[in-house]
Amino acid sequence: MTSAAFILMINLSVSALLAIAFLAIANYDRSLASARWIGAAYGFGIAYSGFELLISYWPTSTIVATTAYSALLFALASYSVGIARQYQVRPPWRLLGFLLIASILLNLYTQTLPRDLISRNVLWQAPYGVLQAVSVWILLRGRRLGALDKALLGILALSAAYFVIKPLIAIKAGGPGVTSGSYLDTAYALLSQSTGIVLALAVALMTLAIYVNRMLSDANLRSETDTLSGLLNRRGFTERAEETLRIADRSGGPVTLVLADIDHFKAVNDTYGHEAGDRVIKAFAQVMSDVAAGQAVGRIGGEEFAILLSGTELSTARLVAEGARIAFSQSPISGLGPDDDCTASFGVAQRHGSETYDELLRRADLALYEAKNA
Repeated sequence: MTSAAFILMINLSVSALLAIAFLAIANYDRSLASARWIGAAYGFGIAYSGFELLISYWPTSTIVATTAYSALLFALASYSVGIARQYQVRPPWRLLGFLLIASILLNLYTQTLPRDLISRNVLWQAPYGVLQAVSVWILLRGRRLGALDKALLGILALSAAYFVIKPLIAIKAGGPGVTSGSYLDTAYALLSQSTGIVLALAVALMTLAIYVNRMLSDANLRSETDTLSGLLNRRGFTERAEETLRIADRSGGPVTLVLADIDHFKAVNDTYGHEAGDRVIKAFAQVMSDVAAGQAVGRIGGEEFAILLSGTELSTARLVAEGARIAFSQSPISGLGPDDDCTASFGVAQRHGSETYDELLRRADLALYEAKNA
């Protein structure tokens, strides 16, 4: 077995492992279904490596050569679709379809040309570079790119450029072989397959890192979110509040805390059942979100909610609380009696000096207690 053939066997094994990894991610979380397309891309990579090995046994077979070539084309196209899905960009179906058909037809023509022609090697590699460039284009159209996204963008651009310069590498390495069957015996094959697997692994590992980062972010978000109201839970609200106070310590801006408690909530549950109680919770959560758009809003207890207003004085915070109180009292809630209007009580406190969140919460809670008694 030649060194190039050994590298191809490694490529095949690595592609299989990567295909399994991405399919496992897709099955783990439905929101990451785009990983199925990435897994399919590495599935096509398995086929590519397998048919490249078969070429040495059937060097004159146009079917084997075209199938190997097409497998890599479909791998690159499938990866582009997966990236588009992940970055919420509409996949360029027509463009990909055109490129696949045109590339396969071009390859059939290219196989009739002498193997030592530079133009032949350019025409052979160009479709790969174009399809890889499509992934770069998709990324540039995606949402705001973070550090990992930019790193992936750079690796994909490098991979696209590599396909463009491969014909020059072939010349420097002594050519792709006199026949298809002798390709794996050439220094070019060893260099091409080695560089190819390094770039493919770099793309795969960076893509995996992006998916893992997304999974960790989603898990953290779920751990900070109250499932019924959709607001921050107590843990999430506390962390957001403490971060806001740290920022306020540097900027010196005011911070005000609004606590709210739904009046007679236990009576609602006892009279109309927990489903009606859940509707009341959701209605109040919506009111709190509406009056404090862009601010930290949380459900920190059963029927207790909080708003942390950054850069807001006490007088303005009281207006926010009053707006929420009026809006909630006028909110229609299905399942309740015609004379049963839901109300809530509010407590408001502005931060004093370098007061901690717990100290601010205690004063707002005292204000809420007074409002409930009134």
